[in-house]
Amino acid sequence: MLSDPNVQEILMDITDDEKSSFPIIECIMNGKTNDLEIAEETEIKLNTVRKVLYKLHDAGIATYKKSNDPETHKFIYSWKFDKEKVSDIINEKYEKFSEEIDRSIEYEEENMFFTCDANGHRYKFEEATENNFTCPECNESLEYQDNSAIINELLKKKDERAPSKK
Repeated sequence: MLSDPNVQEILMDITDDEKSSFPIIECIMNGKTNDLEIAEETEIKLNTVRKVLYKLHDAGIATYKKSNDPETHKFIYSWKFDKEKVSDIINEKYEKFSEEIDRSIEYEEENMFFTCDANGHRYKFEEATENNFTCPECNESLEYQDNSAIINELLKKKDERAPSKK
């Protein structure tokens, strides 16, 4: 799960600390549940372990149960990592990304574009006709732009970012 680039991206967004967060999460997934055990197993400072765990908790992908140690009377926090929530976050993120791509594709398909070779500015057909197919910035002539490559690139990006079905 942690080798999935989508999962890595989500965890980086949440924790801002890839170096510490992955070993901590692996530890939880491998059965170490309390912060002291995790710190000992990963050789990461307890404070850093707790910081990462609370960030994961705030994002809703880690939960904890608080109990009292009968010998020391200190609180013990037992943590659990929610893989399903990570999948939900990835799917939500992909849906938003997919909607943005779909809007861009629709915009590209519904419009005809003209560009200025001199400065690279791009104008919709309506703007180009208003300016007699002359760039309003530099007065160079505007050339028709075939945007099929842009549409294909958008479709490719959408496919690349799709969450893997495992």
